[in-house]
Amino acid sequence: MKPAIHPEYHPQAKIKCACGNTWTTGSTKPELNVAVCSKCHPFYTGQEKILDTRGRVEKFKKRLEKAGTFKAPKKAPRKKKQ
Repeated sequence: MKPAIHPEYHPQAKIKCACGNTWTTGSTKPELNVAVCSKCHPFYTGQEKILDTRGRVEKFKKRLEKAGTFKAPKKAPRKKKQ
């Protein structure tokens, strides 16, 4: 490694989340601030909400319901060529 070109490594860097959760890890910065962590992220907490401004989710659900009740007509058996 070349001397004096690498950033300083901080093995006990503090990470702070907007929700108040803190932990330590190794980083080139001594302190980091994050907006979302695994304790408050909606995907990991099970509070995920789908933002739908055009009603696409409802349209999709209606199509699924309609497709579930629809049965395709049976095709007549083909005649074999002789």
